[in-house]
Amino acid sequence: MSRSVVVISAGLSQPSSTRLLADQLADATRAAVGGRGESVDLEFVELRDLAVEMAESLVSGGRPTPRLTAVHEQLAAADGIIAVTPVFTASYSGLFKTFVDLLDKDSLTGKPVLVAATAGTPRHSLVLEHAMRPLFAYLRAVVVPTAVFAATEDFGGDVDLERRVHRAAGELAALVAAEQTGVAGFAPTGDEASSPLGPVTDFSELLRGHDGG
Repeated sequence: MSRSVVVISAGLSQPSSTRLLADQLADATRAAVGGRGESVDLEFVELRDLAVEMAESLVSGGRPTPRLTAVHEQLAAADGIIAVTPVFTASYSGLFKTFVDLLDKDSLTGKPVLVAATAGTPRHSLVLEHAMRPLFAYLRAVVVPTAVFAATEDFGGDVDLERRVHRAAGELAALVAAEQTGVAGFAPTGDEASSPLGPVTDFSELLRGHDGG
């Protein structure tokens, strides 16, 4: 069975360290999913190529262009997402935030997401925890435990970066390749037969016979 992972890169230059990190995470995810006996289709989205259309959408009341609509549909259909942004002014880039602002607020609910960021100095590494993780938590996505930050000095064979890349990719693969979809393996349909917890007892039934004492 083939899984789909969309890789979002918000790098501005070409080539960029942001895209380089995105490629490393994508390759590691492909290997991790393959290690589980499945294949993965990787779809790359370069936000710099959509910058003008995103601006047009913002000033037209949020109406997406056909190409933006296609990208939004890609995300909605994906089994997982890798999101990588450069750091600007101690947060994710404005380009990245604009893209997220144009998404339907429910489109990422229950979606496994691996977050990553790049910057010129390690001092910006906490951006992942104080900006990126809360952003996707607000969108009710399932953010994998390991976030990956890479400073300029980390590129070029840094062992610790490689270790973090493969650990994060393994966590994403575990969710992407899961038999059931939805948050942490819970079936989103509410069908008791498909729930790993079995039948769920109604709360009122649990309280029957108790006087509250």
